[in-house]
Amino acid sequence: MKSRIFFSLLLLFCVSLRAQTPSSQRSIPLTVGLPQSVGISPARLERIDQMALKAIENEEIPGLVALVARRGKIIYNKAFGFAKIESNTPMLTDHIFRIASQTKAITSVAAMMLWEEGLFELDEPISKYISTFKNPTILDTFNENTGTYTSIPAKKEITIRQLLTHSSGIGYGLIDPNKGIRMIYKQAGIIDAWSTEPDRLSENIKRLSELPLVFEPGEKYRYSLGIDVIGYLIEIVSGMRLDSFMQERLFEPLGMEDTFFYLPKEKGERLVTPYTNKSGEWLKYQGNPGYYDADFPVKGAKTYFSGGAGLSSTALDYATFMQMILNGGELNGTRFLSRTTVATMSAAQIEMGQGALAHGLAFGVTNENSVALGGLGSEGSFSWGGYFNSQYFADPKEEILGIILKQTRLTNKPDSTKAKFRRLVLQSIDD
Repeated sequence: MKSRIFFSLLLLFCVSLRAQTPSSQRSIPLTVGLPQSVGISPARLERIDQMALKAIENEEIPGLVALVARRGKIIYNKAFGFAKIESNTPMLTDHIFRIASQTKAITSVAAMMLWEEGLFELDEPISKYISTFKNPTILDTFNENTGTYTSIPAKKEITIRQLLTHSSGIGYGLIDPNKGIRMIYKQAGIIDAWSTEPDRLSENIKRLSELPLVFEPGEKYRYSLGIDVIGYLIEIVSGMRLDSFMQERLFEPLGMEDTFFYLPKEKGERLVTPYTNKSGEWLKYQGNPGYYDADFPVKGAKTYFSGGAGLSSTALDYATFMQMILNGGELNGTRFLSRTTVATMSAAQIEMGQGALAHGLAFGVTNENSVALGGLGSEGSFSWGGYFNSQYFADPKEEILGIILKQTRLTNKPDSTKAKFRRLVLQSIDD
């Protein structure tokens, strides 16, 4: 009898640990509002229309969705151009996009939820949880002709904080600037982001852990596969698959109904086609032979969950996630993170060598130089983008967020919306 009671209490404890907590704060879910009601000029906001139409006319992009919200009110949510050129399918605001590296912020938030529960420490070595990361080495020499290399022992181990801040020394395969690392990763069969093959996150991260680093852990910033390692850490400490954890702990309670690693069949028709344009004609982007298939959200084995780049989503879903962060970790009376944790995540952890931009524990954050540079928002604003040419930003001081979603790769004309969007959102403030 006693053992049965103990087991019931233990089960209740585990369930309560995984459940989100109610909050005394009760921000309302994102709702549509008038620009004037939140200090935004409608006339200035329309400049986003002009930007989008001109970019499509100039064949910089085939289409986009843009969303702007301030103080919990969606004041701009429009679609332009085509989602599928071949069938003349117009872009709609509820179309689904591969958000690629915008996944990183979601994975980082998921990890920090577990950190709040005391399941790991930020400055612990990752080898405590993934033993094959013990005794890392650093690439010393690489022979391009034979593909062989030598390495030297690292002086330090990789910490969880370094994985979150891209300062671990891990490379990034196909997009890494070091040719040797690109070749070593390819030879080892490292998956950079997603896969249509029956691959597993655990297997990929264990292969990665046995390869040399690019530099000493903690030495500097370098974009990496570190957040994919964090995804596997989430699986280990939570005892759940990454997709299941995110669905249960984030997507369902936030109401993010269109965010998935692999889309349900009924949602596949809303997925925007990725395009490339090298010769004046928009062609479907197939991916990179030998690395990945761009149709990953709707085809293949659907067994690999990339914490660094695997999700697809809509502008509204991602805005909901961002609004929760702007609210200090709470939305609609449910608390996902403490505002003190959000403050830690949004603090500059390491300089990125790009003027006003540093990296926090989830995204890029602006420092005190941001206002002087212009167009980046207030100090403490956070932002990032994705491989298929999507961008987002949020300015906590101004209580404003913006998302612009596109699906292009390797185009022959630069995309002007990438630089202009945030500036046009911020110039619309009229209070």
